[in-house]
Amino acid sequence: MTNGSKAAGTGTRRLFAFNRGFWHGPRLRRILELAGWDLRFGLPGAGDDVAIWGASPTAWRGRAIAARAGARLIAVEDAFLRSILPGRARGRVASRGPIGLMIDPHGLHFDPGRPSLIERLIVQGATAGHEQRALDGIARLRALDLSKYNAHRPDLPAPEPGYVLVIDQTRGDASLMGAGRDRFLAMLDAARRENPGRSILLRSHPETIRGLRPGHLGPSDLRPGDSLCGTETSPWRLLDNAHAIYAVSSQLGYEAILAGHVPRLFGQPFYAGWGLSQDRDPLPSGRRGSATVDALFAASHLLAPVWYDPCRDCLTGFDGAVDQIEAEARAFRQDRDGHLAYGMRLWKRPFISRAFGDGTGVRFANRPSPSVTLAWAGKADATPQAIRVEDGFLRSRGLGADLTPPLSLVADDLGIHYDPTRESRLERLIADGPPPAGRARAVRLIEAILAARLSKYNLMGAAYRPAPTTRRRILVPGQVQDDASIRLGAGSERTNLDLLRRVRRDNPDAHLIFKPHPDVEAGLRAGAISADLADEIALATDPAALLDHVDEVWTITSTLGFEALMRGIPVTTLGAPFYAGWGLTRDLGPVPVRRVARPDLTTLVHACLIAYPRYRDPITGLPCPVEVAVDRLRNGITLRPPALRLLARMQGLLAGRAWLWRR
Repeated sequence: MTNGSKAAGTGTRRLFAFNRGFWHGPRLRRILELAGWDLRFGLPGAGDDVAIWGASPTAWRGRAIAARAGARLIAVEDAFLRSILPGRARGRVASRGPIGLMIDPHGLHFDPGRPSLIERLIVQGATAGHEQRALDGIARLRALDLSKYNAHRPDLPAPEPGYVLVIDQTRGDASLMGAGRDRFLAMLDAARRENPGRSILLRSHPETIRGLRPGHLGPSDLRPGDSLCGTETSPWRLLDNAHAIYAVSSQLGYEAILAGHVPRLFGQPFYAGWGLSQDRDPLPSGRRGSATVDALFAASHLLAPVWYDPCRDCLTGFDGAVDQIEAEARAFRQDRDGHLAYGMRLWKRPFISRAFGDGTGVRFANRPSPSVTLAWAGKADATPQAIRVEDGFLRSRGLGADLTPPLSLVADDLGIHYDPTRESRLERLIADGPPPAGRARAVRLIEAILAARLSKYNLMGAAYRPAPTTRRRILVPGQVQDDASIRLGAGSERTNLDLLRRVRRDNPDAHLIFKPHPDVEAGLRAGAISADLADEIALATDPAALLDHVDEVWTITSTLGFEALMRGIPVTTLGAPFYAGWGLTRDLGPVPVRRVARPDLTTLVHACLIAYPRYRDPITGLPCPVEVAVDRLRNGITLRPPALRLLARMQGLLAGRAWLWRR
């Protein structure tokens, strides 16, 4: 095996632990269980294993008991991509636990006294063949601004380039192997001597910044011209602007190597001794040899850790762990300071509180004010400073108008996707293109959506039986005529009747299939028409089934046009939906001239379904990647509280008076 999990077919092994943390953290125990360990308390036998948490103050217990019983020691530590907040932090986000573990039967990665699993993987050549995956993984962490802890603020600027970055650590950090303040003072002195005339930037540890643990260096150690980075600035941004890097054993020293630096090290961490750093205290000759950056990363991130998917409750790989942490980090970074929300209907407020509650929480305002930070997009004109919120494009199994809470929401800090009169965050994401590995992820996502036959609302419609005809079939999706996307993005045709007349005029010999909008079919929104201009009216029909039998789609701004593009169906737009103007559709409407980029379909899908929306798992309540949302929709899981079910029934009975609750 290339990590600490048990080989398939060998069953579980008894693992005895004497550190409180093993019993205090449910996620830690679950990862061990999934990796094949039966965690126990008691006295081990000669054939058992004993777990110790790194070099923690209580690890001596496990060492002593293992030595007495002749049991094997298993060292457990956090993986190098851990969580949003440090483990010592408090609150809902901090309590989630790690996303991955190092389960090492050989040693501790930060203890140079004996080769660890990471070291053995490199020396034994196990990283061969993983070069491109490693390079993609490094690029992905940098592009997504992810590190071990991820509560930093990507919008905080780093100092002007040219400084010498000196990395502090917390007192008692196990990876220091007993090194104290003297070691850090020596490092600071060397940084000054070896870089005359350059300013020193002292970077405090994230736990020190949060007041959880003291560091070794502080403001009193600085000289004129030096500065202290005691803010939650992106570690990658600090590395990008640094002239030189000095570290003892910090993970940031390792990330300096990943960022292309050759750090000066005053310790012997796992990333020392490979020819990638300047080591003040070299390891014994021949101990490690040389290694490439991709080999080191393959061992530390791809092969050695055991990664966990908390939404699916199963083990996963590095990319799965990144998907999860990316989703959590996006939510936390946008919500950390809390929100004052405006324009949210009463039935929406509970799920808005959950969806945007990863920071200090959500409060609701009944009136617009300059303090509002979050607004439902249709009400946001009164609060132009607010982030605009709307449903995502993979929404739910059920209608929003039928009070079904969404699995996905968009939170746009520039505009909103359905308003072409101003730039939206989605437009920038489309123009910028996907991050490393994003294209391959979008391809897999398209395949999964098509295989699961998913659409925006995923209503269970009747099986569609196409009418026999030799004419070209054109699907014309109806829309809610007072919808904001029509008011703001329609061209000359602004009603369903006008839409059908235009399609018939331009395609006199085609077989037109009109599909009313589900909200209109349910009597909850305006937009009903007579059937005179269409050859066929597809009532209560699954849109995915319809798309299997059409040759084209003509629409004003319907999301069904985007779903058709994913299936390779030509789309003509008469308005300016979010997917128009990029060269992927035939556009007869007023498309904004600023849409000059020419993305391919995978780029469009990545922006619209991966990068733009935020997803919330209805089972665990966690922020989740789109792949989890696809799984939930495939399996028919959309949670709706009983009170909303009752309210939805009452609403259905009063469908003709929908204006009463939609004002």
